[in-house]
Amino acid sequence: MINTHYHQDHTGGSAIFQQGAPVIAQDNVRKRLQEGGTAGNLGGIKMEVKPAPKEALPIITFDHDVTVHLNGEDIRALHCPHGHTDGDSLIFFPQSNVVHMGDDFVTYGFPFVDLAAGGSVTGMIAALEEIVPKLPPDVKVIPGHGPISNLDDVRRYVAMLKDTRAVVETGIKQGKTLDQLKKDLTGVRTGELIKHN
Repeated sequence: MINTHYHQDHTGGSAIFQQGAPVIAQDNVRKRLQEGGTAGNLGGIKMEVKPAPKEALPIITFDHDVTVHLNGEDIRALHCPHGHTDGDSLIFFPQSNVVHMGDDFVTYGFPFVDLAAGGSVTGMIAALEEIVPKLPPDVKVIPGHGPISNLDDVRRYVAMLKDTRAVVETGIKQGKTLDQLKKDLTGVRTGELIKHN
């Protein structure tokens, strides 16, 4: 089993799964699970993360990328250094033509970016822009949350992230307050997100 990142909604069953198969994850996932801490972002979302029990910790970790050869499949875990978190992995199954994006791609709108855990919108954009051209055009995309998607959905999502980032950067340069920025983003959220998702 491969953990795409350290958040509880993606790692909560690791101790049970690890009874039958080793859990694999990027180095930072094990570190964050072991230490616990606070997940959070500038939107005010803060979550206390308790240290995971020893039996839930990944027993195989990797720094950048790793390939697991299992059941005739070359399963490639590709590290995204600063996307949703600093321990994200996109999981590509080339023989099955499927990619799991973890929470670097979701279909519900603007993602939760865990700034406290090394995540960034810019890093998420960079990771997706790097991986999309390397994938087959007809690959099935599994988002971290949402229905099966395709690369056009991912491209629209990246465009929405860029649009949102541009609105925020412009507002900051203009000296706008957080409340003013939220108002400016209402148009992106209600218009652009619907258009892009």
